[in-house]
Amino acid sequence: MKKDNLKKDIPKRLFSIPEGAVYLGRSVCAMREMIWAGKIQMVRLDRRVYIDKNDLDELIEKSKVRITY
Repeated sequence: MKKDNLKKDIPKRLFSIPEGAVYLGRSVCAMREMIWAGKIQMVRLDRRVYIDKNDLDELIEKSKVRITY
């Protein structure tokens, strides 16, 4: 298997803050505010900050609201 194909086969789990913002459809500033407010956890590897895709999916699931009349 070539190195180029290996990257395509492995799904990405950690997003940078801008990538996480795109995933949620929010701005980078809004993502940072959610991190500072404790709504989203961050992963710090060395000096870089990442957001776990599973945490973003969990936030989406928790935020769902069903309206009944």
